[in-house]
Amino acid sequence: MNPALTQFGDQMSHLTGVRAIMKDIIETLRAGNGQTFINLSAGNPVILPEVEQLWRDCTAQLLASSDYGEVVCRYGSSQGYEPFVEAVLGDYNQRYGLSMTERNVLITPGSQALYFFAANAFGGYTRDGVLKDIVLPLSPDYTGYGGVSLVQEALRAYKPTLDIVEPHRFKYRPDFDQLEITDHTGFVLFSRPCNPTGNVLTDEEVNRIAALAAAHNVPVFVDSAYAPPYPALNFTDMAPVFGDNMVHCVSLSKAGLPGERIGIALGDEAIIQVLQSFQTNFCIHSSRYGQAIAAQAIASGALAEISERVIRPHYAHKFTVLEENLDAYMPKEVPWFLHRGEGAIFAWLWFDQLPISDWELYQALKQYGVITVPGSPFFPGIKEDWPHTHQCIRISLTATDDEIATGMRHLATVVNQVYQPVLQSSAPVAASLLS
Repeated sequence: MNPALTQFGDQMSHLTGVRAIMKDIIETLRAGNGQTFINLSAGNPVILPEVEQLWRDCTAQLLASSDYGEVVCRYGSSQGYEPFVEAVLGDYNQRYGLSMTERNVLITPGSQALYFFAANAFGGYTRDGVLKDIVLPLSPDYTGYGGVSLVQEALRAYKPTLDIVEPHRFKYRPDFDQLEITDHTGFVLFSRPCNPTGNVLTDEEVNRIAALAAAHNVPVFVDSAYAPPYPALNFTDMAPVFGDNMVHCVSLSKAGLPGERIGIALGDEAIIQVLQSFQTNFCIHSSRYGQAIAAQAIASGALAEISERVIRPHYAHKFTVLEENLDAYMPKEVPWFLHRGEGAIFAWLWFDQLPISDWELYQALKQYGVITVPGSPFFPGIKEDWPHTHQCIRISLTATDDEIATGMRHLATVVNQVYQPVLQSSAPVAASLLS
């Protein structure tokens, strides 16, 4: 059959962002052709033995519990499994001095579903035909934001400022001279720590964005998939910033449960109610099994403890391995810049004045048996042609130390070859920043 699709059907039947590139990556890995690949593209978290054991122990407790039948053999509240909601509330209220109630919490089938609900409840066209924008205040950001809205023109992202913080290191910062949040803004969305760059917006920057939004009664959604208290994948000191118009979107995927699809929304009661109604119509409720085992891990304090003691140090070490090998092997005369490693499970590299595109660099690296991810899919909502969007790559920190080291040596070889014609000419190679 070849059934006719609606406009929305046509849009949702196509892959966006990194999902489209993953098709090429999967086909490359399957084909092999006798070549061994170092896969530095993976978004799947590493299965760490202590983390897996935590979930095995919690599963055993659930299997032995009289609650097992109620968890897996019954429908539940669209808000979430009550013991899990209570565990989350108890932890956040105690940890951060809050006074949230069950009306401030919603459990969703992963945080991606949460952004889909929000994008189509608060972004898009109003009943009066007015377009409400979904504002990404700092680009690049999570590629998945590019596919959540059924109204593509609603997504609007802003270019950042690029600070060279030391030789071959840089950091993105919000450009408040350009950022616009108005009565035509539906909601604001950003990740902290950021996928793909590892950037962590400062408390001051978050509060400034929230204040700009509050002046227009606009909610701010903070994607906290890598934030403390779990999975606590912040390599720099940070804590969630709370406010009346802020909704924190927590995920347990990088805390070892990506297969269970557990997202947590924490925010204003009125916003939570809209999202809950959207979820009820969409899928009734999230999986209760994952919530039941996570309730035990959170209530006991084990998940927060293992996040700080095991998960965070593992990825922080991987970033150090990558950083040391880049410094050792990358040509010093090439304008390469590693984003400051402040969190998450990826590293982000910018090659200023890159003579080829990010996609061509990705293809060239494959010839050396190294698979990364081109950076261009991580700029959803950028309306203008900006060369920077084709000068970056994302590198996963999920490989072994030896694989990361070897991958960086091969990357240095390819980059040196790519820049040689420029280096041998009389044209100067220097950071052009926002050119």
